[in-house]
Amino acid sequence: MARWVLHVDLDQFIAAVEVLRHPELRGRAVVVGGDGDPTKRGVVSTASYEAREHGVHSGLPLRTAARRLPDAVFLPVDRPAYEEVSETVMAVLRDSGAVVEVLGWDEAFLGVDTEDPEGFARSLAARVRAATQLDCTVGIGENKLQAKIATGFGKPAGVFRLTFANWFSVLGGRPTDALWGIGAKTAKKLAGLGIGTVADLAGADPDALAAEFGPMTGPWLVLLGRGRGDADVDDTPYVARGHGREETFQQNIADWSGVQAEVTRIAGLLAADLAAETRPAVRVIVKVRYAPFITETHGVPLGSPSSDAAVIEQAARDALGRFTGRRPVRLLGVRAEFGS
Repeated sequence: MARWVLHVDLDQFIAAVEVLRHPELRGRAVVVGGDGDPTKRGVVSTASYEAREHGVHSGLPLRTAARRLPDAVFLPVDRPAYEEVSETVMAVLRDSGAVVEVLGWDEAFLGVDTEDPEGFARSLAARVRAATQLDCTVGIGENKLQAKIATGFGKPAGVFRLTFANWFSVLGGRPTDALWGIGAKTAKKLAGLGIGTVADLAGADPDALAAEFGPMTGPWLVLLGRGRGDADVDDTPYVARGHGREETFQQNIADWSGVQAEVTRIAGLLAADLAAETRPAVRVIVKVRYAPFITETHGVPLGSPSSDAAVIEQAARDALGRFTGRRPVRLLGVRAEFGS
């Protein structure tokens, strides 16, 4: 039997979970983010399709979302609720007999041996819906790249197959940022080299791109253009490489001593979180977002691995000392990285 990679992506997952909890919201523009108050600072975690039609999307500031769609229903993020539903979905996927590689709350790769991948995909979507009342889209490919991109063509609640056979007929004329792994900056740089489409990229000289993007990245970009990617689905449980805390302030902190105090406080909260970890931290990183929206990070290695609060707090202060800016601050974060 043929080996296929499937990408399962739950449609508008967080918003869909909220609609299940609040059926009266079905068909309305729903925006989930922060504590649900669009007058405060924060970003959109997800938006229903009805909200997306008005330009509201993940990562958009809540205040901007409220300006674009003042009649939307704004709800706070409820992580435990989403995690519970996600665990149910992943259990359904594993029960299918496929190898499942979880990517997040709402998506996973599956490795499947079948002669009818579309039939398997439709059966899988039906089982997810029966267990959770949620819709999902399934992309089918010969590798992860193809399956991931295929999902976008299947939304919402559909199934789409993208393989080497139809790669160029589907994607050849599209811009390079249609490819998973290529963002706006890379696409712009490629365009400056005369590479505007996926077909252009596929025909590019790997050595020429190596000179522009580096010996690893350049040839890899050409492989992306040709639809080549990793086909191995790994069901090894995900292990976080670190743990962090961050906070957006409703009023900018203009006094640097106030910034120092807040970093120490957040580092203390992080240290309390680390008490539940079996691995100590080896590095501490501080993130500062200046007003209006410029972000910098600096980190310091620990002398020896530790989860001790005093050590984490001191490392955070040391990392903060590497920042030269003294502009008003709107967000602070502290992250601990674990050893291997």
